[in-house]
Amino acid sequence: MKFNDLKEYIKIIDTPLDINLEIPHLAYIEAKKKNPKILMFTNPKEGNKKFDMPVVMNIFANDKVVEKIFGKNLDLIAAEIEELIKLKPPKTLSEKLKIFGKLFALKNTIPKRVKSAECQYYVKQGEAVNLNDLPILKTWPLDGGKFITMGQVYTKSLDGETRNVGMYRLQVYDDKRLGLHWQIHKDSAHLFWEYKKAGVKMPVSVAIGGDPLYTWCATAPMPPGIFELMLYGFIRKENPRLIKCISNDLEVPADADIVIEGWCDPEELEIEGMFGDHTGYYTLKKPFPVMHVETITTKKEPVYYATVVGKPPLEDKYMGYATERIFLPLLKTSAPDLIDYAMPENGVFHNLILAKIAPRYPGHSMQIMHSLWGVGQMSFVKHAVFVDENAPDLRDYENLTRYILNNFDKKRVLISKGIVDELDHSSVEELVGGKLGVDATKNEKWKMENGKLKILNDEELLKKLKSVEPLIENVRQYFTDTKNPICVIKFKKQNCAKNIFDKIKEFKENLRIVVFIDTDEADNPYMLVWRVTNNIDALRDVWIDEIVGIDGSNKNAIDGFTREWPPDVDVDKNVIEKLKNLGLIEGISEEELKKYQII
Repeated sequence: MKFNDLKEYIKIIDTPLDINLEIPHLAYIEAKKKNPKILMFTNPKEGNKKFDMPVVMNIFANDKVVEKIFGKNLDLIAAEIEELIKLKPPKTLSEKLKIFGKLFALKNTIPKRVKSAECQYYVKQGEAVNLNDLPILKTWPLDGGKFITMGQVYTKSLDGETRNVGMYRLQVYDDKRLGLHWQIHKDSAHLFWEYKKAGVKMPVSVAIGGDPLYTWCATAPMPPGIFELMLYGFIRKENPRLIKCISNDLEVPADADIVIEGWCDPEELEIEGMFGDHTGYYTLKKPFPVMHVETITTKKEPVYYATVVGKPPLEDKYMGYATERIFLPLLKTSAPDLIDYAMPENGVFHNLILAKIAPRYPGHSMQIMHSLWGVGQMSFVKHAVFVDENAPDLRDYENLTRYILNNFDKKRVLISKGIVDELDHSSVEELVGGKLGVDATKNEKWKMENGKLKILNDEELLKKLKSVEPLIENVRQYFTDTKNPICVIKFKKQNCAKNIFDKIKEFKENLRIVVFIDTDEADNPYMLVWRVTNNIDALRDVWIDEIVGIDGSNKNAIDGFTREWPPDVDVDKNVIEKLKNLGLIEGISEEELKKYQII
């Protein structure tokens, strides 16, 4: 697929805009619209400097664009994968021919090396190399600099047997050096340690652009040792066409728009960050490997792909949905009774999954919880809620939540410990934290009585709670028609939430599940889910007593939290005002801008 194949979904922005904040801020707003478009900025600039290539953002703009990129419905791709997984020995000639056809099609997964490629039309080496000639963006006000955000980062093992591509952010240090944000759990980091142990330099190449499916494949959670571009061949039904790089032995897609070639010395680390990340919080500064750039090649008329991450919803919503659908059959191999799952974007994927199962015995959902927490990138999931096959659709969030609350039993809550994503900021110990599993499957035999509940209106409840704790500022109740209503309490952070919880838990006739926050999302359920799932470590912040308490507040010394707590990723208000004055913010209501914390 070529970029022009998506022209019906592209919105052209001819107004000159700066690569520092202006372009990414407009893309950030576009992604939050009901029908987002791909944006092509034809006149990117930096101050008075103009760039000769357009910037393309939001390439995975919406569901229709994603289906166009993949060439078919995502569930059909998943079905093809499931068929291969469930292949049985053929008994008849027709079955043999059918299986042969399926296996023969796998030949497309093998990358094909070509001798010349459009991505090497222009070649710059040595002193001619300058990363600042590319329209690389600074996305957020507190970012440590400009970052490549949609680069396919190609590496290989020391013996050359294993190839890998991942999508990692890359910070521009100067005109010839990039910071490689290889998180400790990622495949590139594992390969990096091979070179470090051997004491040799590691080749690295970064491809930007080309067929958008290559970019998605770079994010795909393939099993270790399997080259992600094999998935490209399986989906496209054609071999990935790769070209050998000019200054190292790595291979990259022949149709890439830009290729950055170089190497890293495993002994050299440099501080990388901060960076406004997909969690909606900044990733704090930390040392990471450095890539030294030797060669930059481009197409004759390249475009520069970039993405913006931050508070949801954003482009990764659609990329994540594709991953969710296509990898469901593989998850079922380790959890056969898993029917379906969903990863809501406001749970930023690894913070919350909803799963539908076919429970056959007590504890079945907890068995599946442990199974998922041991599978690849699913092991980073912090919170998992399980329902049975009679539950509403997993993306019918309102009715599904009502179903969960009507089947919630605090005796069927599992709190465990395991690894967490390196981007997680809430765990007491970096990389290791609490896991929360909730069995909300419906089974009357297992059902526990919740006792009598007397609902007060918000005003009455606030008055009652403030009588024992003046630090409580606001109360907002949700789903009061269920057996386990949720009460959101905003409080002044002059005391820890646990102490307040201990004071109010006596009101068990009025409360069931209490969520504490010290921010302003009480009346904004979408962002409330985002905030709370980000901020809790179940080992510290979930209390199961006469009622259930959850501390979704930002942590500090009051809580005994000794790590640095990162700031929210927020827009620059002056940039938003400028974009408004230019008439570029349209198609989104003021109510939506407030909901998503833009104004």
